[in-house]
Amino acid sequence: MCAPRSVYSWDIVIQRVGNKLFFDKRDGSQLDLLSVHETSQEPLPEAKEDINSAYSLSVEAAYINQNFSQQVLIRDGDKVTFDEPNPFANEGEEVASVAYRYRRWKLDDDMHLVARCEVQSVNEVNKQRSFLTLNALNEFDSKYSGVDWRQKLETQRGAVLATELKNNANKLAKWTAQALLASADYMKLGFVSRVHPRDHFNHVILAVQQYKPRDFASQINLNTSNMWGIVKSIVDLCMKLNEGKYVLVKDPSKPQVRIYEVPADAFENDYVEEPLPEEEQVQPPTEDAQGGEANGVTTEVVDKEIDAQA
Repeated sequence: MCAPRSVYSWDIVIQRVGNKLFFDKRDGSQLDLLSVHETSQEPLPEAKEDINSAYSLSVEAAYINQNFSQQVLIRDGDKVTFDEPNPFANEGEEVASVAYRYRRWKLDDDMHLVARCEVQSVNEVNKQRSFLTLNALNEFDSKYSGVDWRQKLETQRGAVLATELKNNANKLAKWTAQALLASADYMKLGFVSRVHPRDHFNHVILAVQQYKPRDFASQINLNTSNMWGIVKSIVDLCMKLNEGKYVLVKDPSKPQVRIYEVPADAFENDYVEEPLPEEEQVQPPTEDAQGGEANGVTTEVVDKEIDAQA
């Protein structure tokens, strides 16, 4: 839905079975992490080990977001229990506070879309219940953004948010889309900063701001009709493909997504291979045998490209 704003590459696994389409992510996918400064003009360090590299910041942001969503809750408050239990919780295991809402939309006369959406908290005022989503923006070094949150948040919060919209347009659009899909009444944004710019383990919550998803979508110029248009275009394209498994990949250098056909058992190897004892390991080939061609899996490329701006 927010593909036009994305810069980094991502992928989604698509499986067509009969007249049904299943969209899912791979285990360990980049979608599990949160991008930081994705749409910024200021380049980040390229070394992956640097605490301010794109990967390190993504991992840090994911941890901050997860912890923030639990820290702002009233732990001893009355918990709201849905009719169905958490499908991902093992028996007797306490999991993070989250509720899954399965919602259905009509795309056209013969096509419906069902999605699992999330809300992280509930607020009850005057016996009126409201569902909320919780997310956290994070400041890692004011030298990159040019705005010091500790100095500007109280007096110029609009300027701080405007800078975040410039540097993290895709992330904020995705959070807003998720809140809209979950039919959340409010979305809360936390502003979390490092205690020290070189310490990426300790953080402090500086402020929390609440918005109505539809109002915030208008504020960040997120067109809901265009969001659904993108989904419908991809669904229509996939319904023309043969039954099988495909991968939708965002091109890292162009505003474009591509669809590749992959083997039916792709991405399903979830075992961990243990190394054989040294005496049982296959020895490397001799010099004479190294000229052969390597074996591999052939992946057919479906010649389909979609302009992400459509």
